[in-house]
Amino acid sequence: MDILVTGSNGQLGMEMRRVSAGSADRYIFTDVNTADGYATEYLDITDPDATDRIMKSGNIGAIVNCAGYTDVEKAEGDRELAMRLNAEAVKNLAESAARHGSLLIHISTDYVFGKEPYNTPCREDQPGTPTGVYGETKLAGEKAVITSGCDYVIIRTSWLYSEYGKNFAKTMLRLTAEKPELKVVFDQTGTPTYAGDLAGAISSVMEDWGKRSGTGPYCGSGIYHYSNEGVCSWYDFAKAVAEYSGHTGCRIIPCHSEEFPSKVRRPSYSVLDKTKIKERFGLEIPYWRDSLKKCLCHMIESGNIQDNIHE
Repeated sequence: MDILVTGSNGQLGMEMRRVSAGSADRYIFTDVNTADGYATEYLDITDPDATDRIMKSGNIGAIVNCAGYTDVEKAEGDRELAMRLNAEAVKNLAESAARHGSLLIHISTDYVFGKEPYNTPCREDQPGTPTGVYGETKLAGEKAVITSGCDYVIIRTSWLYSEYGKNFAKTMLRLTAEKPELKVVFDQTGTPTYAGDLAGAISSVMEDWGKRSGTGPYCGSGIYHYSNEGVCSWYDFAKAVAEYSGHTGCRIIPCHSEEFPSKVRRPSYSVLDKTKIKERFGLEIPYWRDSLKKCLCHMIESGNIQDNIHE
């Protein structure tokens, strides 16, 4: 089976490259940007003709859409581009998948929640209540997938990090090494997600898709939630990064969100209930602190940091 990966030079796309190693399937990695040392085929997913051309070029059995507009702050002043990438482009992919009988695995976000004061893990059937443009456009993308008629798996995730690109874990790794003191918000609660673990879950979905009978709609179609296990605040996350990297000389102080003015109100509680994806695909999901340690070790192996990881 040929598998098309969009946004393949971002955090999750890079991890999809890693999990594809040794696979019997042929992966086609696409992006609008290049990455040194990585083969990338250019694809602008906002162009429906370009999407159809690449779908016709091979036997594309599945699309993994890792692309999107992810800058939460900038999205507030850039609604048109955010909508084009997070909704209109997703509609193109979904409609193309429907025409070619392919599965679309689309990555969404915990930011589809947030307006309501939830205090229990968010389930897939909860109404979306986004608080900003990013969440609104991602929710619109989900609706485009659902109404397209394609076989689909939408995976909402949260607090994504990896050794690639820009993310909270890498920022905290740098700042705790440079600064004697750091303030981090403690009143936003969720769960970090290691992109490597999410890529592994996506592989399990594609394996399940490959076992289907090939007749009728895919019985696994639906919305699922995936993050690592456990719950923490951004403060707890930062403390764990400092602890595992040995940056104990930096004093990390908990603070309120209001101390960091923002254009968008972020969800105060966006813990995701993962019961459905674990039961449907037989997944065992790692605890967030264990995966963070694993990610930091990968950074050391790749030469991104020099510190030892502490137990």
